Amino acid sequence: MRKTLLVPAALLATVTFTVPAHAQTPVGGELLGSKGLIKPAGVKAPPKTKAHSFVIADATTGEVLAAKDPHGRYLPASTQKMLTALTLIPKLDANRKVKPSRNAVNQEGTAVGLSTKPIYKVDDLFRALMMSSGNDAAMALAEANGGVARTMADMNAEAKRLQANDTVAKTPSGLDKPGQSSSAYDLALIARAGLANPAFARYVSTKSSKFPAPKSYYEIANHNKLLWRYKGMIGVKNGYTSKALGSFVGAATRDGHTIIVAIMKHEGYFWDEVESLLDWGFSATGKVTPVGALVDPLPTVAEQVAATPAPSSVPAARTALLDSAVKAQTGTSRMVGSAVVGIGLVGGLSWLLYGIRRRRSSRL
Repeated sequence: MRKTLLVPAALLATVTFTVPAHAQTPVGGELLGSKGLIKPAGVKAPPKTKAHSFVIADATTGEVLAAKDPHGRYLPASTQKMLTALTLIPKLDANRKVKPSRNAVNQEGTAVGLSTKPIYKVDDLFRALMMSSGNDAAMALAEANGGVARTMADMNAEAKRLQANDTVAKTPSGLDKPGQSSSAYDLALIARAGLANPAFARYVSTKSSKFPAPKSYYEIANHNKLLWRYKGMIGVKNGYTSKALGSFVGAATRDGHTIIVAIMKHEGYFWDEVESLLDWGFSATGKVTPVGALVDPLPTVAEQVAATPAPSSVPAARTALLDSAVKAQTGTSRMVGSAVVGIGLVGGLSWLLYGIRRRRSSRL
């Protein structure tokens, strides 16, 4: 099926755009639409892994070096906490005191051990979230942001800004819920954006820390085992549920390059395999033709406004109209409506002028 849109003749001659209804390049490049192994030509394939999906990328350049089913949608488990942190760090004052609710304290699964006392700073909760993978901390942070519904809206909006379009967040912790999903490609995007945030990078790279308790404090440790055993490791997050199985995103820096490995739905012990995938990434970066790219985030509304020039000429108006028409072809139905209204206005104006001329002629 093909769609055809007629651009109003008020600003330019009628132009017809015809594009395939479902023609869409996968985010990051055409090759990343494959479900099988994707690797550069002329080099040895990445080491084998039990993961159903993975991405190896150079975060420094944005190049995707190799992948398998990169846009396949899987349950993210606690790797979703990366999106929670990236979304909420700019919104919450790190020094604000928080009193977790009983609901937050009683969250199922992995917990840091919160109490309902107002002894925690937001900064403490982010450490608990990213180091100890605390589901209780995830809920406490969502409550501090105005509740779960608002936090989910914020997280999904952030995913869209990052162009992580395979991601649908339903819980702040990553606990399984129907409709929730992400992909290895999206996890790599989110990790890359997170590592560019100094607070996020600090949380995911901290090995151990003191954590507040009602009467004193106790030590918490980062669940990322590679922080202790892989050279140059800087983060980021692991996860597991019985439905999602193992998921992990790891990043390491060597010789001016940061390699990210994201895996999803791994059926067993994955740490050794991730090390091998990171080694392959460091050996390949700068030496192979990339198979895709980690795309940049979309501009914010403020950035779009700042970059928009004042409408000073008809050519500029025509360009804007052409851009709108192209966007309409990919599903922006409101622009189609605008085009129809524009055509209707032009037609109505033509009939009005024709009527005026006829009346004038009859009076002469």
